Amino acid sequence: MMLLVLKLVLAHAIGDFVLQPDHWVKDKILKKHKSKYLYYHVLIHAITLLVILQFDTTYWLGITTIVVSHYIIDLIKLHLTSKINVRRLFLMDQIAHLIIIILVAVAYTSYSVDIDVLYTKNTIALLLSLIAITSIASVIMRLIMSKWILDEDDANDSLEKAGKYIGILERLFVFGFIIINQWSAIGLLIAAKSVFRFGDLSKAKDRKLTEYILIGTLLSFGIAITVGLCYNYIINLKS
Repeated sequence: MMLLVLKLVLAHAIGDFVLQPDHWVKDKILKKHKSKYLYYHVLIHAITLLVILQFDTTYWLGITTIVVSHYIIDLIKLHLTSKINVRRLFLMDQIAHLIIIILVAVAYTSYSVDIDVLYTKNTIALLLSLIAITSIASVIMRLIMSKWILDEDDANDSLEKAGKYIGILERLFVFGFIIINQWSAIGLLIAAKSVFRFGDLSKAKDRKLTEYILIGTLLSFGIAITVGLCYNYIINLKS
């Protein structure tokens, strides 16, 4: 099944990204179903699928399903362009295509879903760890760091919720590096963050901002490291 999924996703990636020029996208948004490039785009997907699947007639129904569904999904997306945020619409569009691809792959594969795997120790530990370093850690960080309010800390000078998302991403990276036992990569991540924050630190009139950033960084990394170590401990338990 995995090989078939990879082939179908490869065909999708080539058709949707590699072989779709920007002027095609603009024309489709402007003319919608009247754009000739919409049909060129669908045709390229069909040809790409045929080539990657080596013109195997076994998959003709699956290819037809993917091509037709791709046309319908793209048509719906084009008519929703002015109504839904473009980033959200792009994500919804890609998820819809991937769902169709997976369903087609499942239809061609004798595959049984074992729902019990969702309740294993490792899966529950992973889900709990991810929640801990994202949602729970964000609340803890906000509660602790709210003790200090700096004059330089003006929300109007930064992107909305940028600090929250940066913290979540860095904790996810640290957690990932720990579970694959790449501790040196954490050092590189700290060094990279230091370089990007050097401008803020060099402009600080006193050491308050430096201390504020240092506390936040160490606290964020400390939470991620603690959660990562706990996760590794739990999954290595024999019971």
